[in-house]
Amino acid sequence: MIRLFKHYIPHSVLLLGLIDLVLLVVAGDFAWRLRADQTGLPAGTFSERAAPIFAYAGVMLTAMIGVGTYGADALRSVRFASARLLVAISLGIIALAVLNSVAGGHMFWRSTLFYAMLCSIGALVMNRLIVGAILGTSAFRRRVLVLGAGHRAQRLRELAEKGESGFVIVGFVGMNESNPVVEEMIPRTAIHNLKRHVENLGVSEVVLALEERRNALPLKDLLRIKTAGVHVNDFSSFLERETGRVDLDTVNPSWFIFSDGFSSGRALSGFLKRLFDVTVSLILLAFAAPVIGLFALAVKLDSKGPAFFRQKRVGLYGQTFDVIKLRSMRTDAEVNGAQFATKNDPRVTRIGNFIRKVRIDELPQAWSVLKGEMSFVGPRPERPEFVNDLEDKLTYYAERHMVKPGITGWAQVNYPYGANLEDSRNKLEYDLYYVKNYTPFLDLLIILQTLRVVLWHEGAR
Repeated sequence: MIRLFKHYIPHSVLLLGLIDLVLLVVAGDFAWRLRADQTGLPAGTFSERAAPIFAYAGVMLTAMIGVGTYGADALRSVRFASARLLVAISLGIIALAVLNSVAGGHMFWRSTLFYAMLCSIGALVMNRLIVGAILGTSAFRRRVLVLGAGHRAQRLRELAEKGESGFVIVGFVGMNESNPVVEEMIPRTAIHNLKRHVENLGVSEVVLALEERRNALPLKDLLRIKTAGVHVNDFSSFLERETGRVDLDTVNPSWFIFSDGFSSGRALSGFLKRLFDVTVSLILLAFAAPVIGLFALAVKLDSKGPAFFRQKRVGLYGQTFDVIKLRSMRTDAEVNGAQFATKNDPRVTRIGNFIRKVRIDELPQAWSVLKGEMSFVGPRPERPEFVNDLEDKLTYYAERHMVKPGITGWAQVNYPYGANLEDSRNKLEYDLYYVKNYTPFLDLLIILQTLRVVLWHEGAR
């Protein structure tokens, strides 16, 4: 994987994205020259038409990221990827048409966009048929040697067997464990020189997956491997990088303290984040006011009670604040006390079911963002009743409150809506990854992927 602004991106995804970008530029340029030939007008030099062509490629690539074209399912299935590509290109064309009208209609001809769209669809699908098949082979995956043969090593093997995995395990070395889980492991005592064994296998990374590290670390071996230029990683950090989540079963306070993350460079990032929140919340409230008003009226007509409701939530550093949303449940929804929403929840009204699916009920929260109580991106703010219980049952739950809560977040775009302790635990692992690795780049990635969640109702309940 390649680390970009503290967030890891698989080599296959980065390579596929770069090829897509080149193809989009070529498709845009071909469409421009084709239209110029049809009208008898000079196409001009590439530098003269570079701005609209790169604008076309950038908008299309952004839409592709947003709808999940580079997700695990899209990488495994050309049919799935093609469907997402059609949606992405359609949304991109709409966005470009709007930009073109704002620019006075001088950026693109409509026929140019049409030709570029057809060329892009063909080129991008062909790219996935050819390059996608190559990326699926082990030749493009990192070669990993696992030191350990217990349950942790077995977890790594299961992770490597997934289609979207960016690594292949070339061997397991049993480090004197009793009752090994991975039977095909090679005992350490059978390897005369571990460094030479690593070189012979062409290993690019060694992962330490010991069940018990106390007095068991093969320090001399690890030092020789490290000085030979092979990356050495511990189990928890490897899982964090590969899954985008912090594994609560294996981390401890010292891992948080000594691992990379929580950088001091957040002052500038925090300023940029706040500037973005204020700017976008003002724009969103201005443009969404008619939509909020329309659905507020619909909520009033659909069921008895107020159109909006306030609810206490836990925010930054554990401070409570009132969140405002369009009411989507009956007024007697919690007459028996606070409870999580469930699938096909009978308390949800007819209008409430719709506004939940398309996230319209969340729009008034832009006011909380403007006031500084929330951000657009961050862990989902929970109710004090739930937080008190979860802090008692889940280690490190309080650490998610070290950043402002958000309307969308890393857990929301990676994990479906959950209403039990296990779901809360899984979401916490994603939240801790965000708290630890926050950058404006990760925020942008989350905002783009939120489009996918809204379009396909992923996680909506």
